Amino acid sequence: MTSTQLPPSTSLASLADPPIRQIDGAAMDYFLIEMVATLRESAAVATARSKKIEQEMVDAGLIPPPMPVPSSLKKESSARDSVTSLVSRTGSAAGKGALDEEEEPVRQRLEAIGMHVGSNFSERFTMSDRPMFSETLDAIKFICKDIWAACWDKQVDNLRTNHRGVYVLQDNAFKPISRLSSWESRADAMKRARLYAAMPAGIIRGALSRLGYTGTVVPEITSMPQCTFQIKLPKGT
Repeated sequence: MTSTQLPPSTSLASLADPPIRQIDGAAMDYFLIEMVATLRESAAVATARSKKIEQEMVDAGLIPPPMPVPSSLKKESSARDSVTSLVSRTGSAAGKGALDEEEEPVRQRLEAIGMHVGSNFSERFTMSDRPMFSETLDAIKFICKDIWAACWDKQVDNLRTNHRGVYVLQDNAFKPISRLSSWESRADAMKRARLYAAMPAGIIRGALSRLGYTGTVVPEITSMPQCTFQIKLPKGT
């Protein structure tokens, strides 16, 4: 039995530039839905654990008791929402409302995952003969064109800046929230959609961080499926 050995140059080229593998475009939508649901379950377990420890410290008189949550802020969630996973609702977080206290850990985890993805994207796209960006605006345009097209199959619809470190990126049909809805109201759907903009915000932060720019990225949704991201960079960058 004989085997054909590729020349060293061919094998090195295949390692440096592996073949592109494609998947169904809808797979990423399903992945994001299940990822948010899974992280919500995980964050609920972590929150319950920290609350248990806090209650033990309160009972021991080490810390004062926390302020009670007003009843007006409590809100029951439903499995009829298209932004949730029916399977995940049978878990430990079933019946818990969308309080900011419960959503914040999920948002932080999604943003952390997005930063890892964005930094890898930025590194891959800048490994070629492309020169490094000498101007901050060029780096922002790189986000608007290359990163946006790679992640969401289009470019940013509008880019605005005050030339003092603030950039506003607007997508009129942002793909991660284009199919989200809620049976309660449109305002409730927009509230839930803000959680799905956390990972994209992390992707933008991660890509900029790998390029040497550290700043804040704040997503804002006022009319679905439109989404804007405000990037604030330190002066002098």
